[in-house]
Amino acid sequence: MNRNKLFGPGALVTAAFIGPGTLTVCTLAGAQFGYELLWVLLFATLATLVLQEMAARLGLISQQGLGEALRSGIQHPALRIGALALVFVAIIIGNAAYEMGNITGAILGLANPYVDHLIWGPLAVGVVVGLLLWFGNYRTIQAFLVVLVLIMSFVFLTTAVLVTRNFSDLFAGFIPVLSKENQLMALGLIGTTIVPYNLFLHASSVSKQWSSPNELPMLRREMIFTISLGGLISMAILITAASLDGGLIKGINDMSEQLRPLMGDFAPIFMTSGLFAAGISSALTAPLAAALTAKGIFGWSENDSRVRGVSLGVLALGVFLAMIGIQPLIAIQVAQIANGILLPIIVIFLLLMCNNARIMGVHKNSLLQNTWGIFVVLVTLVISFRSFNAVFQFIQ
Repeated sequence: MNRNKLFGPGALVTAAFIGPGTLTVCTLAGAQFGYELLWVLLFATLATLVLQEMAARLGLISQQGLGEALRSGIQHPALRIGALALVFVAIIIGNAAYEMGNITGAILGLANPYVDHLIWGPLAVGVVVGLLLWFGNYRTIQAFLVVLVLIMSFVFLTTAVLVTRNFSDLFAGFIPVLSKENQLMALGLIGTTIVPYNLFLHASSVSKQWSSPNELPMLRREMIFTISLGGLISMAILITAASLDGGLIKGINDMSEQLRPLMGDFAPIFMTSGLFAAGISSALTAPLAAALTAKGIFGWSENDSRVRGVSLGVLALGVFLAMIGIQPLIAIQVAQIANGILLPIIVIFLLLMCNNARIMGVHKNSLLQNTWGIFVVLVTLVISFRSFNAVFQFIQ
């Protein structure tokens, strides 16, 4: 393998978070708040770079996934069992919620009266994804995701350039403003960018494709390029959606209006195709990450049937949740909020492993890396607390 390529494990991470959630939440954020929440996406992109660098470095130096590192790195039996159980439950719950959003997004993308039924739609998508998980090749899946990222990069970045007129308002959007009205959306934007299961996915994929500590600079360059590109796509989606009326977005056709300056009458076709492709691709990575997590936590072998059982179980749970009948755009948004809530738990364990000298040696976290990691946890906790408090007051 030519490790100088720009697209590797980092591209897998980028394609995983550029799913229906990103398309939907960034569109709603732009339509409802204009450029106001661009600062959240900037923070989330920088935080993703910091956290995914830790996960990638852990995978390269230890030649383990995050699950394996937790299993070997926590010495006290009771603490190890408690930590592994907490991580496993969190990743299963988070991935099931995320999978619901992915499947719902893929159904929206189908835009076909024969498959959008509450039962047949999720089942059709579930069967397609299940077959790909069972028979699919890892490299083939990664190549497909890279192509998806490149296509979406061109379309949304070009459209953002075409529709942007007021650059002073655009730059003002990078100044942090958190209000009662936008805090839940801010949490959703964080959840759709800093995806907890990507930390497991990245560490495991790096350990399979990279092997020498001398490759760390190349690994970082690949990761910075691909994840930064993903952050730019998210910002471009928000920018293009800023011209829409948030109150009028009820479905896929309304969302596609943001692409009309570039795509014209083909905008609905591209948006539905993009949602379907993004839904399928993200629906592949969520069960895959859950399976890799379980493999590491329980010490299963690569070919253990239980590994595939976990991936298919998460897929089945996502299909079931999608069949319940939650309004599609709400379902996708809820999935991103759930990820934002679970994020601090996973990041804390990642920090512990990256500070373990027995596992990381001289490549353990620096003071700056630890400061960034703790800052990400604190910011996410503050926004989560404020969002929950707002929801609780609304219910009362």
